[in-house]
Amino acid sequence: MTTTLITGANKGLGFETARRLVAAGHTVYLGSRDAERGRLAAERLGARAVQLDVTDDASVAAAVEVVEAGGGLDVLVNNAGIQQEMADGTVVIGAAALTAEVLRRTFETNVFGVVRVLHAFLPLLGRSPAPVVVNVSSGLASLTRLSTPDTPGHAYPGVAYPTSKVAVNMLTVQYAKAFPAMRINAVEPGFTATDLNAGTGHQSVEQGAEIIVRMAQVGPDGPTGTYVDAQGTLPW
Repeated sequence: MTTTLITGANKGLGFETARRLVAAGHTVYLGSRDAERGRLAAERLGARAVQLDVTDDASVAAAVEVVEAGGGLDVLVNNAGIQQEMADGTVVIGAAALTAEVLRRTFETNVFGVVRVLHAFLPLLGRSPAPVVVNVSSGLASLTRLSTPDTPGHAYPGVAYPTSKVAVNMLTVQYAKAFPAMRINAVEPGFTATDLNAGTGHQSVEQGAEIIVRMAQVGPDGPTGTYVDAQGTLPW
């Protein structure tokens, strides 16, 4: 039995990924910052709820204990993420509006959260016969695309969110080299209608979750250190 943990999984892409992996036979830990929302979501899917705030060391440490007591971990999906936000939740886009505080808040979840969770769960993943890590990135992390006119994402004016996802891509590359026995990849789910973008995405969560689910199920001989979407490899 493959055991999988998904962060930020009580709704959106994380929830759909959990649903698909439960259907595929995985034992899924549905990580959620809000314990009650996570419990209700897990009940709907037949998953296991675990309170997990990727910005909080104590929360992550407690989640490790829960998953370890349940028998260990084979697959980690780092899905939790935010848009660039101020403390009041307003979204800030554009270089002129960017401040160090906006960047710090975005990185706390999207980058430091990935490192915090990965570091905490590495010992459990190391005991798995086929450990897999999927880092949910974005097409906006492609420096090639964003610097080339008439390519997807070129016109996007935001700074903090794509910068954070570029960092996630670099983490993916470096962790993949450091842990060659693990399959560690970054995925671009596409512009999916979720709360992250106020439902403005042009594809469904079912479509967006496809590449996450696919890469969560790669075998020991599968790719590692890659950046892909449903159609194939993306330019860095």
